[in-house]
Amino acid sequence: MNHSQKSFNRRDFVRSGVAAVVGSTLASQFPAGANAFYGVDDTIKVGLIGCGGRGTGAAIQALKAASNTKLVAMADAFSDRIEESLQNMMNPEEADEMTMDAISRIDVSEDHRYDGFSGYHDVIAASDVIILTTPPAFRPIHFEAAVDAGKQIFMEKPVATDAPGIRRVLASAEKAKEKQLNVVVGLQRRYQTEYIKWVEQIHNGAIGDIIMSRVYWNSGGVWVRSRAELEEEAGRPLTEMEYQMRNWYYFNWLCGDHIVEQHIHNIDVSNWVKNAHPVQAQGQGGRQVRTGLDHGEIYDHHFVEFEYADGSRMMSQCRHIPDCMNRVSEAFHGTLGSAPSPGEIYTSSGEVLLKHNSKDDPNPYQQEHDELFAAINAGEYKFADTENGAIATMSAILGRMASYSGKVITWDEAMSSELDLMPETFAWDADPPVLPDSDGHYEIPKPGVSIVV
Repeated sequence: MNHSQKSFNRRDFVRSGVAAVVGSTLASQFPAGANAFYGVDDTIKVGLIGCGGRGTGAAIQALKAASNTKLVAMADAFSDRIEESLQNMMNPEEADEMTMDAISRIDVSEDHRYDGFSGYHDVIAASDVIILTTPPAFRPIHFEAAVDAGKQIFMEKPVATDAPGIRRVLASAEKAKEKQLNVVVGLQRRYQTEYIKWVEQIHNGAIGDIIMSRVYWNSGGVWVRSRAELEEEAGRPLTEMEYQMRNWYYFNWLCGDHIVEQHIHNIDVSNWVKNAHPVQAQGQGGRQVRTGLDHGEIYDHHFVEFEYADGSRMMSQCRHIPDCMNRVSEAFHGTLGSAPSPGEIYTSSGEVLLKHNSKDDPNPYQQEHDELFAAINAGEYKFADTENGAIATMSAILGRMASYSGKVITWDEAMSSELDLMPETFAWDADPPVLPDSDGHYEIPKPGVSIVV
């Protein structure tokens, strides 16, 4: 089968109760497998690659997932990010008993803190489980290295920013399967009780055949780091590579645009419900409000109509503009009813089939780590999320291609694209793939003009 078919063989999402079991109780709950962490020293050594806010949070979640975990190594392009991450982990604003226990298992000596572009090799060598939370551009490189080294992996979404990166990730996914390496991707809705129950009932035919999906990530936007502020902090001019790495959200080679970096979550839910990926897309977008020099080259809004093989549509909106209607959600319409928001399902006549109360549901960000480390402690191979992550990422890239070009782009065209967004050389004095003009402006994608495949 081709990659798209293999990506959507449904896994059993009704996971066992092992996720709630941590520490020494795991050994009594499960038979020891070939990779079980038992014996005189059952410590699971965790390594963090990418020390921003998401990486810091993921590291603490990994430590909270099982009491035999220890954070032993960290890497980031910038040394100050490593130190800031450690400081934030060691001194949280709020900490319960479990968090304090997790903090006690942070043991990253100075010689296990690696900065620059190559430090990830050292973290992988020092660790049993690798957390990959750098900007998405580096995911294919780091994932490939972790798989080649035979490590268990948690990696954040998206998993690439271009089609060559997606193909590289999928090739590594095949190796991970052969080695039976657990891989969890941070599409946390797939670990969220509300979504699991919702999608399960839709799959069981609660609203009939899906006619249309509506997916949204409309918000006021995210942080921006100005060149002037960054250079003032550094006390010197930054090279272009340093600046773009510090302000990575606004450059496609690093981020993929917000339709890829954030809206991937909602697009993935539609793919999950459909058990499929789009076969083509057309759309539009642009920069209307977020237009400053430090906003790089990405759009501030996209609207994309995706089409699935059965003719149904996914209507996709994502926007980063303040003081507008905000919505981050998904909805589905079927021949027998509708699922207008997560956890809710109604028949065509208005009868309530599901109205899930998520008040007492576990935190899905924690749940994905709990389940990963429970499997590792049990010596079980349970998680192969990579293909779902790659297909979701490629679907979002397809949407970006459609809105940037103003053309109908097919899945096959997008997947076979040789347009490589990565730099030729990773070094602080090397040129990144896009450079500003003499006035500091970056070239903005122009529908009808820009080459996207």
